[in-house]
Amino acid sequence: MRIRAEPCNAPACAAYIRVSSRTQDHATQRSAIERAAGARGDAVMRWYAEKLSGKTMARSELQRLRDDSRAGLVRRLYVFRLDRLTRSGIRDTFELVEQLRGSGVEIITVADGFDMNGPAAEVVVAVMAWAAKMERIAINERIAASRERLASEGRAWGRPSRVDPAMTERARAMRAEGRSVRAIAMALKVPRSTIGRALASQKHDPSEDAESASVERGQQGAVQ
Repeated sequence: MRIRAEPCNAPACAAYIRVSSRTQDHATQRSAIERAAGARGDAVMRWYAEKLSGKTMARSELQRLRDDSRAGLVRRLYVFRLDRLTRSGIRDTFELVEQLRGSGVEIITVADGFDMNGPAAEVVVAVMAWAAKMERIAINERIAASRERLASEGRAWGRPSRVDPAMTERARAMRAEGRSVRAIAMALKVPRSTIGRALASQKHDPSEDAESASVERGQQGAVQ
């Protein structure tokens, strides 16, 4: 790790630490970062800490870091390893690093063994860019192959709906009886948001609800 002579202005010196589960703690990462920062004459004043998987970019502290970097509040960022920022793929890592660097943030990785800001930095980023491009090409090829396979089998592309037409009709009938979306979701054992979308997607005449409800009540009476 390259040692810079100029210490970072304390308010602009930050660190991001992350573990994947709530049973883990940040102590190891924090201690290593504090030692590395101290060797540079830095004092980390901003800490962004999370206990979430790095496989998703939807993390509140990561978003706060990105917002603060855009606002110029972070000038040097310490991470234990680059994969603490993200493990969702090389493309996401590259895009995040480029966004931080574009905002004037110097990234210091404590345990990776390479310098993100020295003479080799451009090579590291270039390799990441190439890998990101290869990843995108591979993903597109897999998607295209999957589409072709499904089309040849006469199947539709996309995630199967959790609510089939029969269940939608049941939900409409229950709604016509005055039951709430939450009650319907609990009765059908389907997430409330899913039932809400299914009901909203059905544009129909209200009179059809009454007819459907009447038919279903009749069927229930016959069974009884």
